[in-house]
Amino acid sequence: MPEGDTVWQAARRLHEALAGKPLTRSDFRVPKYATVDLTGRRVLNTIPRGKHLLTRFEGGLTLHTHLRMEGTWKVFGTGERWRGGPAHQIRAVLGTVDRTAVGYRLQVLELLRTTEEERVVGHLGPDLLGPDWDPERALANVLADPGRELGEALLDQRNLAGIGNVYKSELCFLLGVTPWLPAGALPADRAEKLPGLAKRLLEANRDRPVRQTTGLHRYDLFVYGRAPRPCLRCHTPVRVADQGDGTQERPTYWCPTCQSGPAPAPGSPQRWRDKYPRRTG
Repeated sequence: MPEGDTVWQAARRLHEALAGKPLTRSDFRVPKYATVDLTGRRVLNTIPRGKHLLTRFEGGLTLHTHLRMEGTWKVFGTGERWRGGPAHQIRAVLGTVDRTAVGYRLQVLELLRTTEEERVVGHLGPDLLGPDWDPERALANVLADPGRELGEALLDQRNLAGIGNVYKSELCFLLGVTPWLPAGALPADRAEKLPGLAKRLLEANRDRPVRQTTGLHRYDLFVYGRAPRPCLRCHTPVRVADQGDGTQERPTYWCPTCQSGPAPAPGSPQRWRDKYPRRTG
């Protein structure tokens, strides 16, 4: 699933391609909006909100999209062949005189009044890349349920918006604790560092084509996608297991030597061979 930095990049692409221009093409390929035509309306802007995208049009309309696991927005120039998947996966097309934005595999696509945006994003916590970022509130949200596993608290977009499985794993590694540690057991000095560290990681990557957390030339990430390769610090094999109630696939990576705290409960699904390849050296 795309994380906050990826969604920020998608918002920038859409904004640069469409903002300030009237639509010359409007095509929604979902039954609910099949007859809606926004041709002639000027695009005002596109902004990210956590993992959500809000594209606003004159006349007080907003297109709300969420990329989920496989969705993407692609932008093409005039006459350029669309490349993002087969035609049956296209859910929306927004075109101007010189650019066309094509939304593939969008699992969430909703037109609403701009005044109603809070209905779809009002539940979100402080946005790590947004103007509403509030580190004290974000930390208080994470620690509000002290018995909850830290990894689960970080993924909860109601606590802070923008973290997914990659940053969950990387943050826990950098804090030196496992994602299964109860949030209330996080040492005070590390808890104090958490909001600022999370923000720095996402800000550092919002302009990068390849996500990087290590600062090393050969290796992009410390643990995510590295099982069962050696930890970059201690050379212990990195481990991977699913975290959560099993309703979603949430591969979670950690180093059992560098990170203190509980491991997955006995019987939890564990993958010793990484089935999620990443460019991590």
